[in-house]
Amino acid sequence: MKTYLNRMKKDGLFFKIFIVMIISITAVCVLTSLVTLRMSERLFVETFSITNSKVLNQIKTSFESFNDSIVNASSHASQSLTVKSFLTAGSTDSVTTARLYFNMGQQMKQIKSNVDAYDVGITITGMNGRSYSAGQMYWPVAGDDLAGHRITINTIAEPKRLMYQYDRERSPGAAQNEHFIIASKALVERTSGTLYGILYVSIREQEFKQFYSNFTSTGNDVVILDKNGRIVSSNREDWIGQSSPELLGDAEDIAARQLPYKNAEVMGKDHILLANYVPAYDFYIVNLIDRKYAVGQIINVKSVVLICLAIISISLLVVFLISRRLTDSLSRLVKQMSNITEKNFDNYIDIGGSYETRELGKAFNYMLYELNDYIDKLLYTQKEQRNAELAALQRQINPHFLYNTLASVKFLVQQGSKEKAAETINALISLLQNTISNVNETVTIEQELANMQNYVFINHARYGDRIKVNTFASPDCMHYHVPKLIIQPFIENAFFHAFNQKNEGTIYILVSRTEDTLICEVADNGDGMDGLSTHDALPNPKSKRQMFTGIGIQNVHNRITLLYGEEYGVSITSTKGEGTKVRITLPLIEKLPDDTEA
Repeated sequence: MKTYLNRMKKDGLFFKIFIVMIISITAVCVLTSLVTLRMSERLFVETFSITNSKVLNQIKTSFESFNDSIVNASSHASQSLTVKSFLTAGSTDSVTTARLYFNMGQQMKQIKSNVDAYDVGITITGMNGRSYSAGQMYWPVAGDDLAGHRITINTIAEPKRLMYQYDRERSPGAAQNEHFIIASKALVERTSGTLYGILYVSIREQEFKQFYSNFTSTGNDVVILDKNGRIVSSNREDWIGQSSPELLGDAEDIAARQLPYKNAEVMGKDHILLANYVPAYDFYIVNLIDRKYAVGQIINVKSVVLICLAIISISLLVVFLISRRLTDSLSRLVKQMSNITEKNFDNYIDIGGSYETRELGKAFNYMLYELNDYIDKLLYTQKEQRNAELAALQRQINPHFLYNTLASVKFLVQQGSKEKAAETINALISLLQNTISNVNETVTIEQELANMQNYVFINHARYGDRIKVNTFASPDCMHYHVPKLIIQPFIENAFFHAFNQKNEGTIYILVSRTEDTLICEVADNGDGMDGLSTHDALPNPKSKRQMFTGIGIQNVHNRITLLYGEEYGVSITSTKGEGTKVRITLPLIEKLPDDTEA
């Protein structure tokens, strides 16, 4: 296992290319197949929907023909005086009753002739309790039970309408309930509107489905829904009598939006639905096509899968051979490059292999040569730059500062303030000694703050003490080393630029530390400035308004990043009218090995 992993590591490029090609070829093949299958399926569905729409229209025509026959029968019955007499006559003698039944029998033959083309039963009942049936009586409901039957109640509620209703009864001798579709029509006196009878035309569901059974097949089913969502007829025996509000909703949606078809889940399977509304029945004819079965009949999924596997296998074999050949020489080059140790740029590689590998090897060796030369020059330049900066720091004393300070001393002597003049001269001597004479690159925080006190004392002697300076330094920070003149430029900047509008104020110097960082802050409550609301902003680096050393704020920031890295440096925030805050971030540095006492 370890050997296999090492092998994969050495030939990583080859395996990556090969895996990417496997995924790409497989994805392209699979997506192409899926798109093809989807397009075929869509074409099949659209074609099938057009064909089955015509089929539904044929079924609807058959239903309407059956309805026309029943309408003729009900019209014949409602216009017949014989029927009316039979259903409205009261109690009579046996001869009259026999005559009524004889005439009714003859009349029923004429009524039945309207529906002789269909295997139906006709029953007429009257409000006087009489009833008469013609043809084979399929519907096993006794005349006495019809008065309170649900179908009778619904018919009486809408006497002007020919209604089709579903009923399920157990026929004599039947092992289970049978399903019926009952057409019923109230017989009403035309002038007075008085109900005197009801006509029932019953047809078994088995006979009713003959209107559409020739158009059904495996995976292609027909369902007849009433207005309540009940399945009153279907070629699927197990569905008859079930209630399906979801299917009714889909059928209504198709009819309302005039959709050619709709995809929906019915009875736990995905189906393609077509629907047609038959107003005379108040039924929906719904055609359900089993999507999975239908698509499986036109598309051989197994063949498609085998073809895809064959294409993928051949493609991968070609890719394997080409990729292996291309990566062998490159792998050897990578192996030689990996022998170069960190920060050692003298391990030039041997040139060999294919043309591409040789060119890469030459370019790599040339890059090493140029890199070594550049590093040497960079190190030399940085060293010279640091030496020059340090020398400049030690000598950049602004002549105007010395002139103004001496002039202030002269003025103090003339006024007779000899002690204050002497203190000012001593402060100037200490400041010059620590600035020029001290050749150390770094000083302690204690020394830096002492220099600041001398500088502040001289400025107070020259300009007065309208600007106060308060220092807060943590005792455990006093021994840490910082670059020389790291705080002075910000004190100087605050003295001469922070209080141009305000007559007085305070400058705060704070020194503290975190776990591994030294924090020096110079804050004032002076005028503030715009454009420095974020920590990343620094003043204009071209400004030359430094009064003591001429060392700019940008210079301080650059010195810190050059010495210690990008994570250290200077950040400034300022708010107009509120003041400015300078934050100097430095590493915690103890006494350096090459430091010497001044």
